[in-house]
Amino acid sequence: MISQKGRWYVGLDVGTKTIGLARAAEGVDHVQPWATLQREGVAKDLARLGARLRELGGPVAGLVVGLPLELEGGEGRSARLARQIAEGLSAAGFTVHLQDERYSTVEASRRLRERGLDSRAQRGVIDQAAAAVILEDWLAARARGEGEPS
Repeated sequence: MISQKGRWYVGLDVGTKTIGLARAAEGVDHVQPWATLQREGVAKDLARLGARLRELGGPVAGLVVGLPLELEGGEGRSARLARQIAEGLSAAGFTVHLQDERYSTVEASRRLRERGLDSRAQRGVIDQAAAAVILEDWLAARARGEGEPS
């Protein structure tokens, strides 16, 4: 069981309809899919995210928001939505990092299929699983000494 008293890293997969969350205790290798929130607008989403983060029972060391860049590297509507959430969380005093997440949902779906979940069974957990991929990628880059990924 992960200690509720340590510092936490939280990954966010911000979509147009949902926000997937994953968490990892500082110093623990395991990233855990955590929750999926239905989008209700940036202000309400930020309030609900703040409430969820308080449920962790320990300080948040950092938030890693997936930035869905287009294949050529540009930013579309989804990236702008992710940036709005990241900026709001930063304004609320959280340390926020952006992580390229172009293939996180594809990777999450592959992992869930390996666990025996078909596309219908994945619907309720795919956003959490994508958030876990985003957080894992960021933590791995950090562990490789690539500095603080942004």
